Amino acid sequence: MSSNSPSRKPRVAVVFGGRSSEHAISVLTAGAVLSAIDRSRYEVLPIGITRDGRWALTADDPERMAIEGRKLPSVDELADSQAGGVLLPVDPGSREVTYLEPGAVPKALGEVDVVFPVLHGPYGEDGTLQGLLELSGVPYVGAGVLASAVGMDKEYMKRIFDSFGLPIGPYVTIRPRDWEGDPTAARKRVVDLAGDHGWPVFVKPARAGSSMGITKVTGLAGLDAAIEEAQRHDPKVIVEAAVRGREIECGVLEFEDGPRASLPAEIPPVSAHDFYDFDAKYIDSATGVVPAPLTEEETERVRSLAVRAFDAASCEGLVRADFFLREDGEFVINEINTMPGFTPISMYPRMWRETGVDYPELVDRLVQAALRRGTGLR
Repeated sequence: MSSNSPSRKPRVAVVFGGRSSEHAISVLTAGAVLSAIDRSRYEVLPIGITRDGRWALTADDPERMAIEGRKLPSVDELADSQAGGVLLPVDPGSREVTYLEPGAVPKALGEVDVVFPVLHGPYGEDGTLQGLLELSGVPYVGAGVLASAVGMDKEYMKRIFDSFGLPIGPYVTIRPRDWEGDPTAARKRVVDLAGDHGWPVFVKPARAGSSMGITKVTGLAGLDAAIEEAQRHDPKVIVEAAVRGREIECGVLEFEDGPRASLPAEIPPVSAHDFYDFDAKYIDSATGVVPAPLTEEETERVRSLAVRAFDAASCEGLVRADFFLREDGEFVINEINTMPGFTPISMYPRMWRETGVDYPELVDRLVQAALRRGTGLR
């Protein structure tokens, strides 16, 4: 049956979970999207990916996709432990989805008109799933292959922003062969960075999010342990000089006439945390101030920079752009997130709610943008 047939609603597959360290955050996001999507307009198919990479059908039960105390949710608890996988089609002429269970006859589940991938981190947000969907000819929400890969890799993101004239902060990259082959030289590069810009520095996995694996390092003594912690998430590490100033975020959303920026938010210092880390974001529910207390000129400037970052990385659908407002009044872009945290208390939906787009409308606009865009070179 054609996806344009008036006899049925478009079918949206919400794909979540995955193999990255941000698995639980993806499950939280999926629960919020499943709660908000308009069932009078769309049919919904929840598809989870377990921590070991198995695809599984899950119950359409958003209440189970939430934090209980300090316990984070998992696809493994939502799906049958014997789940086999969901294979998206490799024939662009078909959007049929087939579910496989070990030892069972494949079960056809019908067509999927659009995928809403809410995977965070590698193996999902980094262009890998987007490439599969492009090969399958199935439209999907959010950035394409290139923008997803750029948005995941902090080194190349900074290189692209710099080439487009966007202001970035000082950093060095430590690749696995650097650390394995000549750790003394790698340490010296970090010491030189700190010598030019001061301690502390922030040691991060180059391709991870949700503040996973980040350490604030105040001197050489803590550097090795910080690099090893970052490498638990990614063998490539990025070390950034501290940018002294205010943390400002801004959302970008694709409308029919192009991308627009939301009102910005400010992340105030969190007294119980050294920086805006994972616990501050998701466990202790530290929240930002929306709209950010900026001047009108500062607000317009950061909104313009957010759209410029969206365009520089060839993004589509949505982006959260994170900035520092330095003490000298200049903005520095820290990074973009092509699939930001998307729970109702997350900063991206909150910024758009203050700008006049509530959560259900936000979900609807993203699905409609994906359906308009389709797949293929563009």
